[in-house]
Amino acid sequence: MSKEKPYPPQYYQDYLGLEKILNSQHLISDKYGSPAHDEMLFIIIHQVYELWFKQILFELDSLIGIFCKDEIQESDIGRAVSRLERIIEIQKILIDQIHVLETMTPMDFLDFRDFLIPASGFQSVQFRMIENKLGLSMENRHSYGDSDYHTSLNELDQEKVKVSESSDSLFDLMEKWLERTPFLNWGKTSFWDEYEQAVVEMLRDDRHIIETNAKLSNTQKEKHLIEYEKTEASFGVVLSSKQHDKLVKEGKWRLSHKATQAALLILLYRDQPILYNPYQLLTKLIDVDELFTAWRYRHVLMVSRMIGRKIGTGGSTGSDYLNKTAEKHRIFSDISELTTFLIPRSALPQLPQEVANNLGFFYHVKGK
Repeated sequence: MSKEKPYPPQYYQDYLGLEKILNSQHLISDKYGSPAHDEMLFIIIHQVYELWFKQILFELDSLIGIFCKDEIQESDIGRAVSRLERIIEIQKILIDQIHVLETMTPMDFLDFRDFLIPASGFQSVQFRMIENKLGLSMENRHSYGDSDYHTSLNELDQEKVKVSESSDSLFDLMEKWLERTPFLNWGKTSFWDEYEQAVVEMLRDDRHIIETNAKLSNTQKEKHLIEYEKTEASFGVVLSSKQHDKLVKEGKWRLSHKATQAALLILLYRDQPILYNPYQLLTKLIDVDELFTAWRYRHVLMVSRMIGRKIGTGGSTGSDYLNKTAEKHRIFSDISELTTFLIPRSALPQLPQEVANNLGFFYHVKGK
């Protein structure tokens, strides 16, 4: 005899709440007696955006829950990578949706644009919360006119974003996690001493290539050497805590010195089995950052195509404002810039066997 299930059967439409969702498109152009066919598309596109934003927030809250723990297991890192991959796939959809919106022509948009003022995508509370939870700080935000973004929101929404601002962000927690990563230090030889020596040799070879390149004119050599010297100086963010702190004060770097070194260590020794998931994690954070930047740039092109140089419905400078946010609202750029400090595998300091065993999967055969 089959056991009766303790829960009632569900109906598809009721479970998904479709009655409410499918009846939430209210055309304001109809209200004013000037029906605009493409307003339906405009509403649905933005409602879908907000649904995806909700899912991204759900995943971010999960990631924050993982990294707020004092001790993070390797299985936790694998789960975090999986959830970042989900966010990345959603971001790709966000970008692709712009193609659908662009089936609406500028003239079609003008049929109802004036009815929307002062509503604007700038008022998307969920997207502001995504930025805050990822780690976009107030000082790194591009200002909205002469005031911060709170002024465009109602009181209830202002409270929501303020809560997300005051909580630990994914950037904050990632930094703390990296700072807890043990550094390689074996015997009397420090990893960073050996790394610095390898860097000196690599840069010396680079300089020699420039100076002895017969295909370059003296003027070209001078230009290349100027860039070379900039690259050489940039290694200070990794090798010198003093230079690192100076860059932080100047707003040119954000990640702590210890976290910067730990992240570089993971990138350099990513082939070690135990560092594979941490490497994937850092790579996925870069992907999330780059895809939001790509979405913003794609949004800029779409807005420019739709309204040209006009101001946005929310009173912003339209495409100019969006362009500035795409340039400035990078969160994990420090991690992506660490590729500057990579050195060839052949030049990497060799790991002592004990350290290699700790970083890899080492099997001891009984009796040997």
